[in-house]
Amino acid sequence: MKQTLKRILGSIPVLIGVILLIFLMLRIIPGDAVAVLLGDHVSQDTIDRLTAAMGLDKPMWQQFINYIVGLLQGDFGISYTYGTSVSEMILTAFPYTVKLTLMAIVFAWVIGLVSGIVSAINQNNLLDRLFMGLSLMGVSMPVFMTALFLQYILAFRLGWFSLTSDGSIPSMILPAIALGWNSAGSIARMTRSSLIEVMQADYIDIAKSTGLSNRAVIVGHALKNAMLPVITMMALQLSSMLSGAVITESIFAIPGIGRLATTAISNRDMPVLQGTVIFTTIIVIAGNLLADLLYSVLDPRIRKGK
Repeated sequence: MKQTLKRILGSIPVLIGVILLIFLMLRIIPGDAVAVLLGDHVSQDTIDRLTAAMGLDKPMWQQFINYIVGLLQGDFGISYTYGTSVSEMILTAFPYTVKLTLMAIVFAWVIGLVSGIVSAINQNNLLDRLFMGLSLMGVSMPVFMTALFLQYILAFRLGWFSLTSDGSIPSMILPAIALGWNSAGSIARMTRSSLIEVMQADYIDIAKSTGLSNRAVIVGHALKNAMLPVITMMALQLSSMLSGAVITESIFAIPGIGRLATTAISNRDMPVLQGTVIFTTIIVIAGNLLADLLYSVLDPRIRKGK
């Protein structure tokens, strides 16, 4: 419990740092967000009045304090473009991103673990080379290229999937594969190398000498210890999943947080962009904390502080 509390407290400075960094970056870049919002042929008086109404005429430190106070109350501000609550916009878009990310995670974890285990058991034979070749392809290709390739072959040429997604489960399958392929390749390679290393340990030879089958030794002894570094990678990949969702949602026209962020960049809608980045950061931190907890569950030495 103490270790968990320490990790939670240690995450607070990281979150504050991200909030401060994104707040400053969006305000020091050239250009006037109000002028962009109003467009051309608008008088300076109108720009000044809207700037004051948005509170952008106040000192930067005061804007930051007001923003932090709002965040503590669950208020991410008001969208410059749409005039609606950023919190409501994020909550509306979040289910689409959650659905896409969860489906991609399931695909990556199941395919990655199965491929890694099969490759380790069949080391250096045809199955091993096939799975590792596919995993290398997934790791090497960026998400946007994977998405466009699968979209062209499976949706445009073969017609097995739709080119865009309406948020339903069937229409999310292809985007989830595109988003999860890179992570599946990394998990497969890590699982294979970790399992091969564990299978060479002395206690595995002792377990085999007791008459246990190879499958029982792998499942009951080797796999649990081999999974420790894999679980860490799987949890840390949540951040790459969320960043990849920005591209995937744009390609497949999914109205999630990623597409919300790209639209905010185009419109220079600072509250929306700030809200999506901070919200994503919170999720990533929570994923890392979950990985630490799972790590301590699987390894008693970590739980006992050894």
